[in-house]
Amino acid sequence: MQTVELIQEARRQAEICNACRYCEGYCSVFPAMHAGRAFSDGDITQLANLCHNCRGCYYACQYTAPHEFELNLPKALAEVRRDSWEAYAWPQPLARRFHTHGGAIALVLALGFAVIFWALRALGGSGEGFYAALSHNAMVAIFLPAFLLPLVSLGVGMARYWRAVDGEPIRLAHLKRAFGMAAKMKNLAAGHGDGCNFEDEDRFSHARRYAHQAVMYGFLLCFASTSVGTVLHYAFDMPAPYPLWSLPKLLGVPGGVLLTAGCIWMAALKLRADRTLDDEGAFGGSIAFILLLGFVALTGLALYALGSSTVMPALLAVHLGAVLTFFLLTPFSKMAHGFYRLLALIRDAQRT
Repeated sequence: MQTVELIQEARRQAEICNACRYCEGYCSVFPAMHAGRAFSDGDITQLANLCHNCRGCYYACQYTAPHEFELNLPKALAEVRRDSWEAYAWPQPLARRFHTHGGAIALVLALGFAVIFWALRALGGSGEGFYAALSHNAMVAIFLPAFLLPLVSLGVGMARYWRAVDGEPIRLAHLKRAFGMAAKMKNLAAGHGDGCNFEDEDRFSHARRYAHQAVMYGFLLCFASTSVGTVLHYAFDMPAPYPLWSLPKLLGVPGGVLLTAGCIWMAALKLRADRTLDDEGAFGGSIAFILLLGFVALTGLALYALGSSTVMPALLAVHLGAVLTFFLLTPFSKMAHGFYRLLALIRDAQRT
């Protein structure tokens, strides 16, 4: 169950914003907010997951502190947003723990798994390249459950979210609109198209939008690379390693570069931004997720560059430890926000 106090504070601020309507064209939050007069708990959760924390509304608002209303809508929605991921996650205690102790959890798990993978190499492998250090069958036995279980967990959480926001049957038009918004990250451009104020109240910038796009498209390219490699292995009996001009590498190398650069960029932006306009309690977990994802990409690129050297077994253990940690923590880390935000965009498409 979501925290009552967070919902009530966000509702108070939303009602004031709904009466003012100065920020009507800023992003998808305000048209959705202005469509009604009263807000249920589900309505507040939906608004929170539509919000991209661009902060333009805060800097334009005349009711922020020291005004007696003390509005800080980006912070209020950020706290509800994080609380919704925790409330709907399964199993729930893991989500709440990660957002407060994310850095320590990610580090301990990644190091622990790396040691295990290093120990497993003593069993020997078969084949060329990475499979000489750890067999393909061993990798499948470890990573298939680690990939499927988080999907089940995310599915449970997303179903709970959909019920909470009174989601309707999804149609193709809803998906088309939502995926279009996600692909362009239109809300991070703000309604005027000049970008958001995440870095500085007086400066409009697309930096955060481009950093998000680098991470998203880099991740999708890496996922496509892995998927193509799986098809080549099982359907065409073409196991790794693959040459540079093969499709897995043409997808994976640019994807890894984009993902690494995007994570570094996002971390730098987040460290410079004003934390009082965000969910300060989840800052550690957010940074931990960004750094973990970037580390996965960076070690993947290093593994490709040094795959034929003597450091390959150790580097493989470190990389696989980070990948396994990323998979297992996905439903409880900020990675979940991408899935919930897509659902929020689909629900908003149903409204319009």
